[in-house]
Amino acid sequence: MARTGPLTGRQKAAILLITLGPELSASVFQHLHEDDIEQLTMEIANVRQVQPEVRDDVISEFGQLVQAQEYITLGGINYARQVLEVALGEGKAQEIIGRLTASLQVRPFDFARKTDPGQLANFIQNEHPQTIALILAYLDPDHAGIILSSLPGDKQIEVTRRLATMDHTLPEVLFEVEGVLEKKLASFVTQEYTEAGGLESVVDVLNRVDRGTERTIMEGLQDVDGELADEIKKRMFVFEDLVTLDDRSVQLVLREVDNRELALALKMSSDEVGQKIYRNMSKRASDMLKEDLEYLGPVRLRDVEEAQQKIVNVVRRLEEAGEVIIARGGEEQIIV
Repeated sequence: MARTGPLTGRQKAAILLITLGPELSASVFQHLHEDDIEQLTMEIANVRQVQPEVRDDVISEFGQLVQAQEYITLGGINYARQVLEVALGEGKAQEIIGRLTASLQVRPFDFARKTDPGQLANFIQNEHPQTIALILAYLDPDHAGIILSSLPGDKQIEVTRRLATMDHTLPEVLFEVEGVLEKKLASFVTQEYTEAGGLESVVDVLNRVDRGTERTIMEGLQDVDGELADEIKKRMFVFEDLVTLDDRSVQLVLREVDNRELALALKMSSDEVGQKIYRNMSKRASDMLKEDLEYLGPVRLRDVEEAQQKIVNVVRRLEEAGEVIIARGGEEQIIV
C-alpha cells in the first residue's frame, strides 16, 4: 500500500493486523463485532503491498496509543498528557491524547466517576443546574441517581429537565466545566460534539432514585413541561419489565387486562415475559391465551406497541394506588 494521502483508521488497523500475522489477528477478531470483522477483512483483502515506512509509522502510532492508554489507566488523562509531553513534546502529546479520546471513547469527568457519590453530591449541590445535569450525564445511572436524590426538591426538577433536554455539548464547554471542578484533569475531545444526556439518560437515572424523589420530580416537571413529563413516564417502565414484578403484582395486572390486548402485547415479547404471564394464570386461561396468540395472524407493529403501553399504564396506575411494587434502585423493598 503506497501512501497517497492520510490513512483512515480502518486502513491502519488492516496494516497492523497484516503485520501481526494470522494467529494474532485471529485473536483480535475474537473481541470485535461481526460488522467490524467484515469491514476489516474487506480492507485487508484490498491491501496489495505495504511500504516499510508506512508499516513502521502504523506500528509506532499503535505503540504510542497503547502507552498513552496505560498512562491514563495509571493516573488519568492529565497524567498521561504530562508524561507524553515530556517524552514527545506538547504537540505530539496532544495529538495522541486526541486520537485516544476519540477512538477509545475516553469520557469527560473521569474524576467524578472515581469520587464517592455522597461526597460528589456535596461538592456540586450549589452548582448551576445545567452544570449538575452535564456532570450527571457522564456518570453511571446508579451514581447519578444517588446524587439527584440528595439535591433540594426544586433543584431536582430543574436538573432533571435540563438532563432530559440535553443533546450535544461543545468540547470547549466540557473542558471549561471539567477544569473548574477538577483542575488536575482535562479532556481533549477531538470530535466536533459529544453526545450525552437526553431522555434515555434521565430515565436511567429516575429508575434508580427512590419513589418519593421520583414523584416529587415528576409532579414538578408536569407543572413546568407537561409534554416532557409524559414522554418520560412512557419510558420509565416498559412492557419487558413485567418480569421484574412479583407474581402477586402480575396477577393483579392480568385481572385488568383484556385477553385480546394481552395476546397482541405478547406478539413481539420475549419468551421470558410470556412464561412470567403464563405462570400467573390458570391452566385453562393460559391455554386460551396461547390459542389466541397462535391464531392472531399478522399484526401491525404500532398495534402491538399500543397494547403493550396499555398494560404498562395499568402497572403504573396500580403502583400509584400502592397495589403493586416496582423494584427501584435507591430504596429497599420491605414486604410484610
